Amino acid sequence: MSDTLVVNEIYLSLQGESTFAGLPCVFVRLAACNLRCSYCDTAYAFTEGKKRELNEVLAEVRRLARPFANSQLSTLNSQLPLVELTGGEPLLQKVALPLMKQLCDDGFTVLVETSGALDISPVDPRVRRIMDLKCPSSGEVERNRWENLSHLKATDEIKFVIGTVEDYEWAKQQIAAHKLDSICPLLMSWVHPLRPEQQDKSLKRVPAGQTPITRRELAEKIIADALPVRFQAQLHKIIWPPEQRGV
Repeated sequence: MSDTLVVNEIYLSLQGESTFAGLPCVFVRLAACNLRCSYCDTAYAFTEGKKRELNEVLAEVRRLARPFANSQLSTLNSQLPLVELTGGEPLLQKVALPLMKQLCDDGFTVLVETSGALDISPVDPRVRRIMDLKCPSSGEVERNRWENLSHLKATDEIKFVIGTVEDYEWAKQQIAAHKLDSICPLLMSWVHPLRPEQQDKSLKRVPAGQTPITRRELAEKIIADALPVRFQAQLHKIIWPPEQRGV
């Protein structure tokens, strides 16, 4: 197996989502994705990328992390910054697995953002897996790999991306049916509307008949239904322009 990855970008920023939101994080965005969710805001990573050696990627992460050499995340007994593999879909590239293992060996707290459509079981158990369950408005709800639920640990997270009332009701049903809150933390992330330049032609369309939900409506529904979830907005889109890359 070649020790290369197709990398879209590597950069240092703040973690914008998950229970780690607000913490410094080195992002490794890998190219390619097997889904075309209606709300995808990183469609540029479908095809844009450059082959880089595994050792080169590791060296770049370590370089970006160097200013934090003496910083400790006391609650996790780990060094800052975090490191997250994202995409695209990072698990499409087999070399992502040894990359995550080596980053864990280096002492980093490693996160991986994955669609939930691929097998998560080969991922190093030290990695925090942030796994989507695709809701109806994504256009990809049939791609959910339900077998993944049995592989999740208490340190992982399940994310529902909510763009419509139908998404919310579907997510609420899945939480109850699978007792998801007994597995790991649950996230509900509101769909930030795409700018015209982000609306890639390959993306699925929101199925007809669905009712858009506002950020406030989503928050109020979570409160009214006493759902055991963490509401999240994409922090990086509040700080920087929503279409800006490398943040």
